[in-house]
Amino acid sequence: MKTLLMADPVRYPRMTTEDLRSTFLLDALCAPGALHLAYVDLDRAVVGHAAPTEKPIPLPTFPELRAGFFTERRELGVLNIGGPGAVHIGQQTFALDNLDVLYIGRGNPEVHFESKSPDQPAIFYLLSYPAHASYPVTLVKKADANPTTIGSPETCNLRTICKYIHLDGAKSCQLVMGVTHLHSGSAWNTMPPHTHMRRSEIYMYFNLAPDARVFHLMGPPNQTRHLVMANRDIVVSPGWSIHAGMGTRAYSFCWGMGGENQDYADMDPAPLDSLL
Repeated sequence: MKTLLMADPVRYPRMTTEDLRSTFLLDALCAPGALHLAYVDLDRAVVGHAAPTEKPIPLPTFPELRAGFFTERRELGVLNIGGPGAVHIGQQTFALDNLDVLYIGRGNPEVHFESKSPDQPAIFYLLSYPAHASYPVTLVKKADANPTTIGSPETCNLRTICKYIHLDGAKSCQLVMGVTHLHSGSAWNTMPPHTHMRRSEIYMYFNLAPDARVFHLMGPPNQTRHLVMANRDIVVSPGWSIHAGMGTRAYSFCWGMGGENQDYADMDPAPLDSLL
């Protein structure tokens, strides 16, 4: 499991493009038939992909966690961005179709990921945070994710926000997780942007064509930089950094947070005239 060490806003202005990418960006974590995860020192998040093909993939523990099993002291959100699949938790099996989410609370020692067909494999995006309380395993279907459409074609950000794990949805200790879908012809997300020191945020961009890219904006509002991101790339956003993006075409992204609270509206806006 790769370890990612965050930079602070003092080091950030002196970072090269290569420094920014190696510090905040996680790519190449999605590979057929494999599980690849990264440990982020910021809020002790673990993030990555499980992409089973012919055989189920177990969720192991790792030396970095110092735990008998992965969810001994952790909770986990699982988003399926591929074909039909299933997650086995002990003797229970949960079927996940495309854009379904499964919340797995702490204390579940046996977790396996499986595709229904290797010809149309499931791809499970995984996001985990430490948990100090146990909540039940909960399956949230795409249709039950409270879709809300905001934005407009005039501002190129007509989008539908789906909330899965949040205060009024699947219960968790600190994990918050949802998906935003840009409508055709729209490209901006989260604009104007915001920061929130009480929670880090992690984006995973998907539904991008091979030749499409998202230009992800980051940094303090008065000193923004960008990262060029491809399909299924992941970016970590510290509390001091904005997080917004512009795609070369419409796309989707999973947003996930862990931190001091789960209040979706807890944001510190960064008006457009404050961005430099």
